[in-house]
Amino acid sequence: MGKINIKMIILSIAIIGMLIPAGFAANDKQAVITYGETTYKNANYKNAVDTFFENQAHMDLKGVNSKIITAKEVNKISSTITGKQYNSNQIFSSALVNLNDNGNLKVTVDKSKITTITGNMYLSALKSSGITSGHVYVTSPVTATGESALTGIMNSYEVVTEVEIPDTVKKAANNEIYTQAEIVKESNVSADDLSNLVDDVKEKVQEENITDQPTIVNIINNYTIKYNINITDSDIENLAESIVQLQNAQEDIENYQTELNNALNSTNANLNTGFLEGLFN
Repeated sequence: MGKINIKMIILSIAIIGMLIPAGFAANDKQAVITYGETTYKNANYKNAVDTFFENQAHMDLKGVNSKIITAKEVNKISSTITGKQYNSNQIFSSALVNLNDNGNLKVTVDKSKITTITGNMYLSALKSSGITSGHVYVTSPVTATGESALTGIMNSYEVVTEVEIPDTVKKAANNEIYTQAEIVKESNVSADDLSNLVDDVKEKVQEENITDQPTIVNIINNYTIKYNINITDSDIENLAESIVQLQNAQEDIENYQTELNNALNSTNANLNTGFLEGLFN
């Protein structure tokens, strides 16, 4: 009888192992919500945001940590890029970062509310920062550009992984978002077309390790011709400047990515060990 019980236990464990989806061992500490402070102060706004996250991420938010992103935090970044200053009643954009979904980085944007920044723009800026895993959801209770959401997204990654993102990296990534947002708002180019152009330019610049702004301006000009995208010389200069800033932050980006990957690997190893120990017990 003892031998039969042991065989049954082993068989059960094998079956459970096949049934458990990848990432099952992760817990609520692997996800964080950042609310814009205007949204958090209004119960109806917060409920609308929570409903979007629950429906899109298919998860219960009760055990998920949350943090409020204030105008002061957003202004700390924006003041060094555009000079814009936001009031506490202007921070609507909210984000959920879910590292339980720990495959390749994905971004889901509520297009009915976020009017300027697209999923591809967030995706590109996060990858530029060294972030390559997790699922990010962005929404707002009212229409918003989405520019301030990147601050919350990066804050979420810091909370979940306990790895601080260097200020140089934050500023470079936010500058990328703000620069593209201004071009989209002031021209006829689509956000996705512009994002694809920027991705191609960044890839070429990084491959050839170019930091010279005039050279990057020429590369952008070539891609605008290739993709038939019409933007002003001033826009091209601003794009080139944002890419130079990213290039100058490469050492900090690589160091952060190494720390981030170590933290994620350590967390996943601990979670899997804990699950197996619990199962055998």
